[in-house]
Amino acid sequence: MDIIINPIITEKANEASEELNRYTFNVRRDANKVEIKKAIEALYGVNVEKVRTAIMPAKKVSRMTKAGFIQGSTGSWKKAVVEVASGEIIDLYSNL
Repeated sequence: MDIIINPIITEKANEASEELNRYTFNVRRDANKVEIKKAIEALYGVNVEKVRTAIMPAKKVSRMTKAGFIQGSTGSWKKAVVEVASGEIIDLYSNL
């Protein structure tokens, strides 16, 4: 499935997965909620109840290097928060 790029594993995402059955993924920018739901159900074998999406904006970054002061920006990306049915879990650490 090329819709899902990778799962997001942070403290906030892990807490939401443990307490609320919500899992966070980095997805393709042109993917819609129906495609994301089908991809998660096919990849992990769970029933998806709700999908929330957000486009995360680009951020400006700057750093000091030997060559001098370098400025640039990170790219924008799309985040999907997927809520699965109660009693079902997604084992994100088995694929690492």
